[in-house]
Amino acid sequence: MKAHRFPPSHRERYRDRFRKRINRAPSPIVALSVPWISIMLGSIVPAWLVIASAPLVPPLGFLMLVAWRQLRPGLLPVWAGLPLGLFDDLYSGQPLGNGVFLWSVAVIVLDLVEARLPWRSFFTEWLVAAGLILGYLVFSLAIANLAGGATPFHVIMPQIILSTFLYPLVGRLVAGFDRFRLLPFRKVA
Repeated sequence: MKAHRFPPSHRERYRDRFRKRINRAPSPIVALSVPWISIMLGSIVPAWLVIASAPLVPPLGFLMLVAWRQLRPGLLPVWAGLPLGLFDDLYSGQPLGNGVFLWSVAVIVLDLVEARLPWRSFFTEWLVAAGLILGYLVFSLAIANLAGGATPFHVIMPQIILSTFLYPLVGRLVAGFDRFRLLPFRKVA
């Protein structure tokens, strides 16, 4: 004969729900690698989305770099712009060194903004990101034109506008990656 089990009490449900979180911590490997991998995937994805004769797709890798630096200022070191920019140069088709230089400058500017304006609002963050996006795309165009291109400025206007308005969504995506990064995966002894 089977023993009848009564439904769990409120106290048992409460205890079971939080028992899974006790003695757990985020995995250091996941916590450190998610920002780097997400930025590198952001550099690769624009080539998958659209093949167009004019630049339209936002530079998602750069947007993710800016979003990570604004969300977690100390997570990526200041020198992170160099390897991530080099990786972006390999996939974006820009002249080699363009991303290295511009991403490094962007990380330094974000570090200076963090030091000067420790309390910021959403609109301040968006304004800083819009300035960086504008500078990145304009200087990328200038460097590409110096390397032999002949593209007028008005061609990148849709990309600038789309990138600026897409930035809050990229920030939300990065916040989701940050929550995933801090999930408690491993047991603490």
